[in-house]
Amino acid sequence: MTTARCPWCGDDPLYRAYHDQEWGVPVHDDRTLFEFLILEGAQAGLSWITILRKRENFRRAFANFDPQRVARFDQADIRRLLHDTGIIRNRLKINAAIGNARAFLNIQERFGSFDRYIWDFVDGEPIVNRFATMDEVPAETELSRRISKDLKQRGFRFVGPVIVYSHMQATGMVNDHLLECFRWRELVMASQHISG
Repeated sequence: MTTARCPWCGDDPLYRAYHDQEWGVPVHDDRTLFEFLILEGAQAGLSWITILRKRENFRRAFANFDPQRVARFDQADIRRLLHDTGIIRNRLKINAAIGNARAFLNIQERFGSFDRYIWDFVDGEPIVNRFATMDEVPAETELSRRISKDLKQRGFRFVGPVIVYSHMQATGMVNDHLLECFRWRELVMASQHISG
């Protein structure tokens, strides 16, 4: 008997591992939340599997996603990144990542952590959806539009509603595994165990 998974991960081992171990798991670590912000922004216009295959290169290029270090990147770092064939070499995305690191630090300073800021939008609890097919899963929601607007007002770029919703899915703010997927129930049970 085969394990039922969301069809988007296909048969690629890397994609399956990401689906099975990370996607939809609530993230409360600021560095990981920052990593997903950078990776989701880099993904704009590309496939997620492309980003996953370059993830280790991104970690190396972006100081293991330490926002304090990335915020200090200068023109020499930008030139280095633009010549790094292991990442997405897009000047707008690279500049946005550095600017987003600075905006990220401002949120940490104001709210105590990015985790506290972002999870407050869902009252600290994952939104659990009950979708039967991929067609039902939205690309964006009213909430992702609201978060996107707030992030942009705080100086973030490459944080449109679709990118924000992808970030919410990746970091477990929303459980969008399909009902038949084995991970839907596992994540629901895990969150009930934690909150209970």
